[in-house]
Amino acid sequence: MKILVTGAKGFVGRNLCAQLKNIQTGKARWYGVGAAGSGEAITIDEVFEYDIDSTPEQLDAWCRECGFVFNLAGVNRPKDPEEFMKGNFGFASTLLDTLRKYGNKCPVMISSSIQATLAGRFGNSEYGRSKKAGEELMFEYGQQTGAKVLVYRFPNLFGKWCRPNYNSAVATFCNNIANDLPIQVNDRSVEMELLYIDDLVDEMIEALKGREHRCEFDGVETVQTASGRYCCCPVTHKTTLGEIVDLLYSFAQQSTTLMIPEIPEGSFAKKLYSTYLSYLPKEKVAFPLKMNIDQRGSFTELVHTIGGGQVSINISKPGITKGQHWHNTKWEFFMVVAGHGLIQERRINSDEVLEFEVSGENIQAVHMLPGYTHNIINLSDTDDLVTVMWCNEIFDPGRPDTYGEQV
Repeated sequence: MKILVTGAKGFVGRNLCAQLKNIQTGKARWYGVGAAGSGEAITIDEVFEYDIDSTPEQLDAWCRECGFVFNLAGVNRPKDPEEFMKGNFGFASTLLDTLRKYGNKCPVMISSSIQATLAGRFGNSEYGRSKKAGEELMFEYGQQTGAKVLVYRFPNLFGKWCRPNYNSAVATFCNNIANDLPIQVNDRSVEMELLYIDDLVDEMIEALKGREHRCEFDGVETVQTASGRYCCCPVTHKTTLGEIVDLLYSFAQQSTTLMIPEIPEGSFAKKLYSTYLSYLPKEKVAFPLKMNIDQRGSFTELVHTIGGGQVSINISKPGITKGQHWHNTKWEFFMVVAGHGLIQERRINSDEVLEFEVSGENIQAVHMLPGYTHNIINLSDTDDLVTVMWCNEIFDPGRPDTYGEQV
């Protein structure tokens, strides 16, 4: 299949084209079978990337050859409001006329906007009117030609490669906070419905397979229904400006606190964190960690987590023994990743010693049991012993739960 993507250099286009190429080259095989009931794998032969610098001749040739169209081209913030209709309705007309010229009845997806509902605060939106006109043009084209048309009304989008200071508050906030620039929030309670770019791309690939999600609209609210006239992404997130800003500032402090915020699978926080990282300037991509160094080696805390303890790295010089302490409730994993060592553990008030010979050549995790005093000995005369240590709680110097005692 040959796929035409218009607006290929825009935010959505760049992300979609990148994933289509991953499928084309076999790097994203998890997307599964093709059109419903076909039992065929997705086969992408070529991705035609149309944008403002493409020629009419290219559009003509690609409309003749393509087997699916993602029309993402459009105008978001023109200097003259009249350009909304020209850029959104006008180009859609050109695209459909070119497909009609070659009798190409392949499926066509068009990116519209929630503003096309012309409901609520969007009731007087010139942008919304231009998008609504494009939708009706698309439906009319489908009726006239029999081609499958897929009209998606996007809410606010966010994710990597989104242009800041343009039409995305999330992109602007991410960029400014990552670069220590001020932001302006007039009302923290303003609610937003947000759609993450990876979720959108997944839905667009489902549409490519004939498995799009259908919906209708109750004002600005999306109502999923199998018989809906419109299409939608089933996964969105509703939040407030205040919640977004608070999360972003917590992300910005991570290099100082080492604290990884809670980022459950599929959560808005996880997606926002990935988005924020994509705006980091080069000087913030790497940051120093505090190494506690003495004659025995070093100990460095790497990551703190909410409710999940901390991860550290311990380096012991040749012949050195570290530890010789025990805990009541605290417990740890020791994982030697380089060198050759011995871990010893003895239950308090007992003479029985558990011994585990460890090596970076055979990595294993060893529990440091509560109520057992323990140590780790570097058995090498020449090489450092490097141990990754996970502890079930972040170290609290006010109550360390650590008691010195020889094994």
